[in-house]
Amino acid sequence: MGEDVTMQQTAHRARSQRRQGALAVLRHVHAHPAATRADVARALGLSSGSATEITARLKAARLVAEADPRPTGERGRPSPALVAHPRGPLVCVVDIGHEHWRVATVELGGRIAGLESGRHPDRDADAVLDHLRGKVAAVRRRYGPRVRAVSVAVAGTVRGGTVMQASGMGWSEVDLRRLLPGSGTPLLVGNDASLSGLAEARRGVGVGARVVLHLTVEVGVGGILVVDGRPVDGATGAGGEFGHMPFGDPARACPCGAHGCWDLEVDGRAMARVLGQPPPRDPRTTAERTLRAAAGGDPSARAAVAAAARALGRGVGGLVNALDPDVVSLSGLAIELATTAADDLNAGYRAGLMRFRRADPPPLLSSTLGPLSPVTGAAEAAFDALLTDEGLESWLADTG
Repeated sequence: MGEDVTMQQTAHRARSQRRQGALAVLRHVHAHPAATRADVARALGLSSGSATEITARLKAARLVAEADPRPTGERGRPSPALVAHPRGPLVCVVDIGHEHWRVATVELGGRIAGLESGRHPDRDADAVLDHLRGKVAAVRRRYGPRVRAVSVAVAGTVRGGTVMQASGMGWSEVDLRRLLPGSGTPLLVGNDASLSGLAEARRGVGVGARVVLHLTVEVGVGGILVVDGRPVDGATGAGGEFGHMPFGDPARACPCGAHGCWDLEVDGRAMARVLGQPPPRDPRTTAERTLRAAAGGDPSARAAVAAAARALGRGVGGLVNALDPDVVSLSGLAIELATTAADDLNAGYRAGLMRFRRADPPPLLSSTLGPLSPVTGAAEAAFDALLTDEGLESWLADTG
């Protein structure tokens, strides 16, 4: 009996080691698309034989494939690249912005294999989710069990699977689980700005930096702190709501229920206020229009944009003092503010920094992923959940 138990324990350890080896290779291929077996072996400290054996198992499991050799300029036949299997796992990403929606399918390695987008004809939560539920159902019908998760990026404050508040759309406590009624497919939900930051840290302008502070301006300010490639999103997942830091006028009430929120100093609402206009129904459109006018030389618009840029810079300085990032990545209208009113943004930034930081402050870098960064970030979050023991076992069970 004792020998049987020992043999079972030995077999279990061997299976566990094989699984961990397979997961390590999968994670490397996901993070470094088109890596070769030799690249993987060097990065993970594997022998050539182990890398070949693990790759063969992953190919048999329809997780990776080997593509045509990439040219290297060196003599000899180059090694084939490890890529996503053409019948491998996918995630369905739903991006819900203030004015638009996107539904994408993303494969291992981060490539967007399919994308559909449009504008909301109606911002009512029921109407938006009914429409998107049909889009998600169509993706799942097309790809079947290859769709391993649905990952949602939404322009609002998120807790679990619920949008606690999306003031730009008038949403409050909206349950997004209705996108997958009666389904066993995992659903992940995150704030779009936070997911954009995750994407920039892993695949964009923050690659190579240990601590990345990401900020985006759309309707208000959102973002996330990413440390060692992992988002610091708080105890309930609602972290990164930097726009609700009290960096503004404490007499000014925010739709979130707090007073003096930074949001109200940097977006289209702030610009309208400087221009003497009533609060806009669509702050983003107002900001875009004002930025265009400022770029064209309109003095009133330039004053409004300059005030918003200075307020953005001061807040960034405060966050840098508190969080000590290596770099600050900017996306959305923050890039337009940095372009149109660079001097004002930089003046506000330096004024907000502690004196010892001013000689060598973290650089403010523009996003390299553009408007698809929430899609990329939502896919990254989904693959984090899938490239696990449980995710691998589930894939093998469902695909045989």
